[in-house]
Amino acid sequence: MTTSELPGLSREETDTWMALIGTTMWLPAALDLQLQRDAGISHFEYGVMSALVHQPKQTMRMKELARATNSALSRLSRVADRLTAQGWVERRPDPDDGRVTLAVLTREGRRKVAAATPGHIATVRSLVFDQLPPDRVPELGTMLAKVVTAAGPDGACSSRLK
Repeated sequence: MTTSELPGLSREETDTWMALIGTTMWLPAALDLQLQRDAGISHFEYGVMSALVHQPKQTMRMKELARATNSALSRLSRVADRLTAQGWVERRPDPDDGRVTLAVLTREGRRKVAAATPGHIATVRSLVFDQLPPDRVPELGTMLAKVVTAAGPDGACSSRLK
């Protein structure tokens, strides 16, 4: 077996798999580095606040926010604690169902996201979109959406793990 082949995968599949693994390792690290350096927040913290800023009233149920950020509720809860300590997020009981907790982006949180977004977008553009021919971006999006659907919380992988 050569170094570019894995058992059961063709050479092309192995090369593609290794590129995908490299992307899933290096891209989040690069995004985290930029956001930590420029805004003092992690990529995941930015993702949480960004998900909230795009919602009506900048509010989501914690369980829905966990799903939107591809996170376990326990991880989101720890991050929400940090964001709350910074004054960027508040947690409140849902007035429609007191058993449910809402995450609410504060005015300070909106300011933090607004300040962090230009640098983040520039980094995303540099690392991802500047590396692709513009006419191939929709194709990549379609392919990645299929992988996320298959591996995500409702996908085939998760159903096999239950």
